[in-house]
Amino acid sequence: MLQAADIVIRLNPADDVVIARVDIPAGTMLLREEVRTAVRVPPGHKIAVRDIAAGKPVRRYNQIIGFATGYIKAGDHVHVHNLAMGDFERDYAYCAEMKPTQYVSPAATFQGIVRPDGRVATRNYIGIITSVNCSATVARLVARQFENRLDDFPNVDGVVALTHKTGCGMASEGEAIDILRRTTAGYIRHANFHSVLLVGLGCEANQINHLLAAQGLKRTDHLHAFTIQDKGGTRKAVEEGVARIRELLPDANRVARETVPASHLTLGLQCGGSDGYSGISANPALGAAVDLLVRHGGSAILSETPEIYGAEHLLTRRAVSRAVGEKLIRRIRWWEEHTARMGNEMNNNPSPGNKAGGLTTILEKSLGAVAKGGTTNLVDVFEYAAPVTAKGFVFMDTPGYDPVSATGQVAGGANMICFTTGRGSAYGCKPAPSLKLATNTALFVKQEDDMDINCGTIVDGKESIEAVGARFFELILRTASGEKSKSEQWGYGDDEFAPWTLGATM
Repeated sequence: MLQAADIVIRLNPADDVVIARVDIPAGTMLLREEVRTAVRVPPGHKIAVRDIAAGKPVRRYNQIIGFATGYIKAGDHVHVHNLAMGDFERDYAYCAEMKPTQYVSPAATFQGIVRPDGRVATRNYIGIITSVNCSATVARLVARQFENRLDDFPNVDGVVALTHKTGCGMASEGEAIDILRRTTAGYIRHANFHSVLLVGLGCEANQINHLLAAQGLKRTDHLHAFTIQDKGGTRKAVEEGVARIRELLPDANRVARETVPASHLTLGLQCGGSDGYSGISANPALGAAVDLLVRHGGSAILSETPEIYGAEHLLTRRAVSRAVGEKLIRRIRWWEEHTARMGNEMNNNPSPGNKAGGLTTILEKSLGAVAKGGTTNLVDVFEYAAPVTAKGFVFMDTPGYDPVSATGQVAGGANMICFTTGRGSAYGCKPAPSLKLATNTALFVKQEDDMDINCGTIVDGKESIEAVGARFFELILRTASGEKSKSEQWGYGDDEFAPWTLGATM
């Protein structure tokens, strides 16, 4: 049974708060803190360990997570009722914590699929991608003809239709359509697709020929494209699509897995449905796995710019150059201006679910979120859906909304998604497998069918961050080798393709 000394977690000696490990009744004496709780405090929530005057900063991780909106007494529950955002200067200290990466030799390996051009896949799909919402039904009808009908093609993971809600009602030139085309091209080129069929309507703003030309793509044996209007309507378009997929399947099935180094892995790092434990267990455990991957020559992409807001100074300090650090800050400034134009503010994040789990401000959420990126150098910063050309730990500018963010990462080349959650997010991301990390044991037990690993053992005091990170790194290698993730077993990933829609819908 937990003693009063064990029912809270202190993250740093300088912190003004501790975190409830379990549900703590009012009047409980926290022995090590010599503080008695004033009210009941739910698991994952914060308790003040000293008096804090109104207007003064409140620290967690020895970092400012907000400012007291009134007098907070030692033992008080610290949350949205007495803590809020506030402005303060960050010290970016560019490159101050840059350090040599300790590479491992020989590198870890996995069983990957080597494409003719040398790229390595973790899965082997045939994709049907739409240029516009209007061709979504045809794409789905084509894919449906192959559901549960691939027994003769055991090396093909599936035929998947990836549809979206845009492609028209927008300018045919400019930033918005550039992002859509860049995202689509990233999926067309993705190593996890043996081949792709691109389907349009014919009169949309996002014309297929313009898309291909803008992205330097050409029709080949692995890239087919047509429009519904050119084929003579829905029935003929579906028949054409089915015929082309049938022609592609035998060649797609000829692949074989072989031993390749872990340097061919690129992870997209995500967190959704975060709670007060995210920055204590799952995010740092994922960060420990990322550090291992980088040391073995691989890459990891941290994203969700609105969800690193307030913690960006922890990344600029790890930048390999001032220029890389300044690229990140330019994206932060873009988001500040963007939200101001929209009559919004950065602290609209966290979500109601995040707050129910114990997170109060975006500063607090961000400080936990950056832990997913581990501790190695920040080697580059990329715009949304841009090809990730650097090895090591990088950042990609994306919204915080998980499907949109992960879509950008996969377009950039991520061949696996690693997704932490404290509330129970359900997610998949074809053609890249998605692994889910639960922040607490109660969630893992409750949703074991959806969670791939329990990081709650860290909160429970049974495992270290490093031990869980090492265990998860081994799961990454097994999954890259073909072991199905929980979300793949359920079939998630067909409906999560969500390119970032920027600007007005006309």
